[in-house]
Amino acid sequence: MSNLVLYRKYRPKLFGEVIGQEHVVKTITNAIKDNAVSHGYLFAGPHGTGKTTLARLLAKAVNCQQRKDGEFEPCNQCDSCLEINQGNAIDLIEIDAASNRGIDEIRELKEGIRFRPVKSKYKVFILDEAHQLSKDAANALLKTLEEPPAHAIFILATTETHKMIPTILSRCQCFGFRKLQMPEIIKRLEAILKQEKIVFDPAVLTLIAAQATGAMRDAESLLDEIVSFTGQDGKIELEETRVLLGLSDNGSIFRFLDFLARKQTKEAFEFINELAFKAVDLKEFIKSVIQFLREILFLKIDPNFQSPLVLSFTAEEKKQLQELTASFNGLQVKLMLEKLMDAENKMKYASILQLPLELAIVELCAEKS
Repeated sequence: MSNLVLYRKYRPKLFGEVIGQEHVVKTITNAIKDNAVSHGYLFAGPHGTGKTTLARLLAKAVNCQQRKDGEFEPCNQCDSCLEINQGNAIDLIEIDAASNRGIDEIRELKEGIRFRPVKSKYKVFILDEAHQLSKDAANALLKTLEEPPAHAIFILATTETHKMIPTILSRCQCFGFRKLQMPEIIKRLEAILKQEKIVFDPAVLTLIAAQATGAMRDAESLLDEIVSFTGQDGKIELEETRVLLGLSDNGSIFRFLDFLARKQTKEAFEFINELAFKAVDLKEFIKSVIQFLREILFLKIDPNFQSPLVLSFTAEEKKQLQELTASFNGLQVKLMLEKLMDAENKMKYASILQLPLELAIVELCAEKS
C-alpha cells in the first residue's frame, strides 16, 4: 500500500469516512439497512467529490458476506470486500463511458447482465462519465434500466447532468454531490499527514484547500506532489509549497492590488514581468488575485465577514486586506473582477501569456475612481 498515491491509499472504506456528502450517504445507508436498494442510481456533481468512491462503497455493502440485517457498513474483511478494495472483484464492472461510449460496448454490457453474479449477491455496474454515451448507446442503456434483472445494480456517474437524456434520469434515483468546503478538506489533509507521520506547517493545508476548489481528490493529489518533493522525513513548509505549485505569496497579491488601487500602470507591468521572470505561474497568480478580490467584495457587503481564507491570514495581512477594502468602492471591485476573469480566460489561449493581463491592467488603471 505504501506505493499508492494518497487519494487511493486513503480512499474511504466505510460510509462513515466519506466527507461532505451527508445527504447522499444517509439516503444510501438507510436503503441498505432496509434492504431497499434501487436498481439504478445517478451520482452527479463536480469531479473529485466522491461519486465513484460512494459507488464502490455501495457495491461493497450490498455484497458484503458478513454484514447483518439492519447494518450498512461493509466488514472490509470478507472475500467480497477484500476483492473490491483490491480492485479485482469479478462482479463489480466499472466502465469509462468516455472511452466506451458506442452502441457495441453497451450491447456487450447488456449481454453480460443476463448472467448471474459469479460469487456475489449482486452484479454492480459503475458507468463513469455517463453523459458521454452516444445517443444510440444511451437509448440501448435505457431499455436495460427499464427492465433490469433482479441481480443487477447500475450506478451512473456524471459531471454534466444536463447532457443526460431525461428518460434515463427518470429511471434512476438521482443524487447531487456538492463541492467540499475548505474546512472539510483541511481536516482530511491534516488526518492524512498525521497518519503518515509527516511534519507540516498548518498554513500549507489552507493553501492546498484553496487550490483544490472543492475537490478532495485534487487536494490529495496536490498533497502527494508536495510530499514527494519534501520527502517523508522532511517538514512541509509554506514557502517551498508556493514555489512547487507556482504560486505567489500573499504579499505579492496585496502589492499588485495596491498598484491597481493607485492606478500605477508602469509599476503593475513591471511587477507582472518580475513574477514571470521568477517562474511564478501567472494563471495561478491571477486566480489568487480574483480570490482576494472576492473576499474584498464580501467585506464591502459585510465588514464582519470571516471566510476560511481570511481566518488563515496573519494580523498584518488582515490589516492590509482592510486597508485595500477601504481603498475600493463596490463598483470598482465588480469591474476588477470582471476584467481579471476575462483576462484569466483569454490567457488560456494567448500566444503571449501575460498580454491579456497587461491589457486588463491598462483598462483598470485608466478607469476614473
